[in-house]
Amino acid sequence: MKLLHLSLMLGLALASLTATAAEKRLLLIAGKQSHGPGDHEFRAGCLLLQKCLAGVPGLRAEVHTNGWPASDTAFEGVDAVFIYADGGGGHPAIQSERIKLIDALAKKGVGLGFGHYGVEVPAGAPGEAMHRWVGGYYEHQFSVNPMWTPEYRTFPNHPIARGVRPFALLDEWYFNMRWRADGQGLTHLLVAKPSDAVRDGPYVYPQGPYKHIQEAKGRDETMMWAFERPDGGRGFGFTGGHKHVNWANDNYRKVLLNALLWIAKAEVPAAGVESKLAPEELAQNLDPKGMPADAPNITGHWRFKVETSAGSGSPTFTFVHAGQNLIGTYSGFFGEAELSGSVSKDQNVRFSFRVSRDGQEGTVTYTGKVESPTAMKGTVKFGDLGEGTWTATK
Repeated sequence: MKLLHLSLMLGLALASLTATAAEKRLLLIAGKQSHGPGDHEFRAGCLLLQKCLAGVPGLRAEVHTNGWPASDTAFEGVDAVFIYADGGGGHPAIQSERIKLIDALAKKGVGLGFGHYGVEVPAGAPGEAMHRWVGGYYEHQFSVNPMWTPEYRTFPNHPIARGVRPFALLDEWYFNMRWRADGQGLTHLLVAKPSDAVRDGPYVYPQGPYKHIQEAKGRDETMMWAFERPDGGRGFGFTGGHKHVNWANDNYRKVLLNALLWIAKAEVPAAGVESKLAPEELAQNLDPKGMPADAPNITGHWRFKVETSAGSGSPTFTFVHAGQNLIGTYSGFFGEAELSGSVSKDQNVRFSFRVSRDGQEGTVTYTGKVESPTAMKGTVKFGDLGEGTWTATK
């Protein structure tokens, strides 16, 4: 009996060791504070992603803030690294001897991912490193960074695209990446066609326009891609991630969560990574960037009363508010629509959405003032169809 008991104990211990060994370890590296409230919220974004991954069996996600782990020992035994930070010459992955460090990780099969500004490095040795790691990168004055709303309608047959449905969100979506010359190992995941107006600029910085971007009118562009390295390692680049509030969108969030599992060589579920966030969570953990501590947050459901010369209406709106950015939905006379907008530090609110009725399309724009956490008022312009005033209560 004692031998049987000992055998069972050893079996359980070995099973525990096997389970531990099978656990995938993911490092999420959040860049230093950057930009205005609600933009480049690297720390808050990584914490949200970590929360969304908490329920994934066999995966442990760790967040390291302020641009880099306190010690390089954090990289020991990792399966994947995601860097969500400012790039360019100050990119955390190209400082000092870090290119060599990441090259060594890549040779061990460690997956690598880069988000938003983190896909940009200078041409030369840093660009060549990005070609090795993820197959492409943002090159200054070759790539562009307009604020626009691509419509992602179709997706390739790839694990990162599992469960992702069509979506469209306003963000600083970079495009025209500098791809590795042979194009081998690349899968273009988020692809859309910029309008001529987007190509004509202005871009965020430099404002452009660039002749080579204008000459490519009508061409599809890639805003997220996956890369399989010749040695079997994996990587991806995601050019969204400027507006923190966009993480509230299930599909925007899912495609990134799927990518994190994929580069760690964890199994991506058939329906993708399912995650739920309460709208209020988008305003948590934001960097201190000058927003008044008592500034109202308008996240939630609102009832509007609109008055025009042609009559009145009572649309409803649902907002998600983080920093100075808004997204949400409209329901009313024009049907339903998704909106985007902003709330300034002095509580001026502005948001707009596209509508179609009786064969006519246009943009409806609301502007006004947040008077309290439960009241707003202002004016509305219905494209070329007229104007009105509005009040709103929560």
